[in-house]
Amino acid sequence: MNPLVAISIGLREIAAHKFRTCLSMLGIILGVSSLIATMALTRGIEEGTRVFMQQLGGLELVSIANKEPSSRKYEFANLSPGRTLRDAEAIRRSASFISHVSPEINLNTAVATEGGGNPERRVVQGVYPDHFVIGMQEAAAGRFLTPLDIERGSRCAVVGDTVAKNLWPGIPPELIVGKTILIDNRPFEVVGVLALYEMEEQARARRAGKKSTRGFDGFRKKNERVLVPFTTMFHELRSGAFPLDSLETMKLDTLNVRVGDLDYFHPALDQVRAVLDITHRGVDDFDLETRQDWFDRMESSVRATRLSGGLISAISLVVGGIGIMNIMLASISERVREIGIRLAVGARQRDIFWQILIESILVSLLGGLLGILASLGLIEILKTIAPDQNVPVLTPDAILLAVGFAIAAGLLSGLYPSAKASGIDPITALRYE
Repeated sequence: MNPLVAISIGLREIAAHKFRTCLSMLGIILGVSSLIATMALTRGIEEGTRVFMQQLGGLELVSIANKEPSSRKYEFANLSPGRTLRDAEAIRRSASFISHVSPEINLNTAVATEGGGNPERRVVQGVYPDHFVIGMQEAAAGRFLTPLDIERGSRCAVVGDTVAKNLWPGIPPELIVGKTILIDNRPFEVVGVLALYEMEEQARARRAGKKSTRGFDGFRKKNERVLVPFTTMFHELRSGAFPLDSLETMKLDTLNVRVGDLDYFHPALDQVRAVLDITHRGVDDFDLETRQDWFDRMESSVRATRLSGGLISAISLVVGGIGIMNIMLASISERVREIGIRLAVGARQRDIFWQILIESILVSLLGGLLGILASLGLIEILKTIAPDQNVPVLTPDAILLAVGFAIAAGLLSGLYPSAKASGIDPITALRYE
C-alpha cells in the first residue's frame, strides 16, 4: 500500500470522529506535556546548580587542606613544614596542569572607615591576584589586586559588597573606590568593590524592598571579603604576631589551586600530590578536597528527579496507548464490512494491517504535537513559580524524546488492532450488517 494513501485515509477517519479521537489522544497529550515539562524543569535545576557551583569556583577549584599524618608517617610529622608559600611556588613551577595557585593568610581584625567610623570585625585575607580567577570574582567597580601590588606591598584593598554597604551606607560602588579604610588601625586605599552575589530568594526580597529570611546563604563569605596583597598582610599585619616566620615559611590558612583543563583533572591532582610529597618531605599531612563529590551528588539528584518525572509521564503515555487501542478496536468493529469489501476486491492482509497501524500512529503523533503545545503553556506556568536560578529550560532533545515515546505508544497500541483487522475473513465480513 502507498504510505501517502494510507495517511490520507487515516486522516479522513480521524476527521470523521473528532470527539472520539480527541478522547483517545488525551492520555498522549498529558504524557507528552508532563514529560517535556519535567525534563525542562530538571534541566533548569541542573543549569542553576552548575551556575551556583561556577560562582563558587566550579569543579576546577581544588583546596589543599591539612590533615593528620597516617600512622606510618606520624613519627616523621615534625619534618613537614606544613602548608607554606613554598608549596604554592613549587606547584606553580612544576604542576603544568594547574593554571592558577592562590595561597592565603587571614587575620580577624577591626575594619573601619577613615576616622574610625562604622567599625566592624572582619576576616581580612592576604591574597595573590590568582585568588580572583580561582574564586570567580567579579568587580562592581574599580580593579582587582595586581602583581605590582604584591611586589610593592601596597596598602590597598578590595572589599565585598556587604562590607562596602556597611561601611558606606547608600554610596554606590563607583564612589567608594579611592576611599580609605582602617584595617587594624592602618590606612588602606579601596581600589575595588566586588559584585554582589546572592541567592534567588534574596534577590527577590531585595527587589521587593524586603529583608530575606533565608537561613542558608552560599555567597555570604564572598560578599564579606576584605582582600589585601599577600605581602602587605604578612609584613604589616601578621609579622608582629609571628616574628620568627619568614614570608616563605609562614603557614598558610588556605591554599587553593585551579585545574586548567578538566580533561586532565586527575593527572593534575597527581601532579599536585607529587609536588607536595616533596615539599612536605614525604609526610602525608595534606589532603586534596575537590567539588567532584558535590557534583556527583547533584547529578544523582537530578537523574533521580528526571527518572521519577519520566515514570509518571510514562504512566500517562501507557494510559494514552490503551485509549488508542480501545478506539482502534471500536473503529474496526464499525468498519468490518468496509474491510471485507477491500479484501474482496484485491487488498492484501498486510495492506489492512498497515492501514490500521498507520492510523494508530497518526493519532499518537497528533497527540504528541498537541502535547508539545500544552507543554509550552505548562512551562510558562512553572516559570512563574520556579526560582529564578532554576528556570525551566526547554531543549530539542526533550521534545524529540517525548514525541518518540508518543509514536512508540501508538505503534505498540496499534499492533493488536491491526493484527485483528488483517485477520478478518472477507466472506464473513461481507455478511456483516
